[in-house]
Amino acid sequence: MPYNSFDDYPMSWRPELERGKKPLYIALADLLEQDVASGVLKPGTKLPPQRELADFLDINLSTVTRAFKICAEKGILNSSMGSGTFISYHHTAVDLLPAERDIIDMGPIMPALKRMDEIRTIVQEMMQEPYFDEAFQYSEGTEYWQKEAGARLLSHVKCRISAEKIVCATGGQNAIAVILLALFKPGDRLGVDPLVYSGVIGLAQLFGIRLIPIEQENGEMSERGIRDAVKKDGIKGLYIIPNCQNPTAHCMSEACKEMIASVARQEDLIVIEDGFGALLTEDVKSPIYDRAQEQGIFLLSLSKSISPALRQAYIAIGDRYRERVMNVAYNINFEQSVFLQEVASRLILSGSFESLAARRKQILQARNRIADEIFKDYELWGGKNSLCRWLVLPKIFSSEEFERLAAQKNISVYGSEHFAVGKKIAASGVRLAIATPKDEELLRQALFSLREILQSR
Repeated sequence: MPYNSFDDYPMSWRPELERGKKPLYIALADLLEQDVASGVLKPGTKLPPQRELADFLDINLSTVTRAFKICAEKGILNSSMGSGTFISYHHTAVDLLPAERDIIDMGPIMPALKRMDEIRTIVQEMMQEPYFDEAFQYSEGTEYWQKEAGARLLSHVKCRISAEKIVCATGGQNAIAVILLALFKPGDRLGVDPLVYSGVIGLAQLFGIRLIPIEQENGEMSERGIRDAVKKDGIKGLYIIPNCQNPTAHCMSEACKEMIASVARQEDLIVIEDGFGALLTEDVKSPIYDRAQEQGIFLLSLSKSISPALRQAYIAIGDRYRERVMNVAYNINFEQSVFLQEVASRLILSGSFESLAARRKQILQARNRIADEIFKDYELWGGKNSLCRWLVLPKIFSSEEFERLAAQKNISVYGSEHFAVGKKIAASGVRLAIATPKDEELLRQALFSLREILQSR
């Protein structure tokens, strides 16, 4: 029996452990997971110290330790030396799917151009060619000229690589999945921003990879934070978005890029650099891959800059990891769409993608001017070419509450909880996918409504 009385002792969790049906550590882990799923334990809740919980339940300390380890590997818990164990935020992340069509959708980033004349012309030309039907068959592998197209595209964001060193993937999310499966195993730890792209959260959960939030300085990873994560958490690599970070829209400084490249070389870290937003950024600088090719991996997709339907991505990767990534890409995808590869390659090599990207920039600049004007009295992160903006909420609002109030006005936005990693919310706010509404009038309507919510208190 416990030797202390817990009647008046403050404990955040008092589980009623059922004994006899399964090993106690499994029963405790299951109970913890159930209480999190049901809302009994909220994200950010600090759990009782393991020794106190063991005493409360009259079980061995090792039983609690094993149960916590199971839940940590599932991403349910986040532990920090000297701070304790907390219910994670990112385990609650849901698939961020488009909302119902009767509301103004500013949740997922799904930009679309009304005029796609360049793509239409390419497809029409392909249809007139004698071997057009082959575009609907299985491929025999990516042809060299198609990899040349990838190298040409990467050169537009200052990524220097020869065609033969490129690995092709079916969109950006597929590229991330391929890299994670090739280079990480269940239980490995990956350093990320405290607010990170939700697609990475979902993949990490699926693959059993632990996400470790890196301490920030001026809105980006700090050297001390990375080195601490190496020492304390044993991270194997980093995932970063230098241009228009998703969700915060922050653009990484050159000093931070240099620091990450240097630390990666010293600590032998894999750096997965997502080129999200790079094709739409003004005066883009060379990626970390160019500065640390043995550690760096750079991926670039056409989906957000040109069209969501062009599920084509290119991975720049050094000799050290290329074969492993190529093998996984083949086994996951088997073969890529010949049709999409043809369209994407012709679009790039003809130079047509440049006019499409230029129109995308014009649209984004106009939309960002609207956002800047409407929220001129509030803190709004991001710039003139940002695909999304981050609205920092006044302390009187939680992001969860604001998301709910927006939904009542038929507007879909995503709050911090969808992107948070670790034991606490790094910054309470909501991501505004300004690229998604079908026209500026709908965007303006939605932003005015969101401002009304802010002004209601």
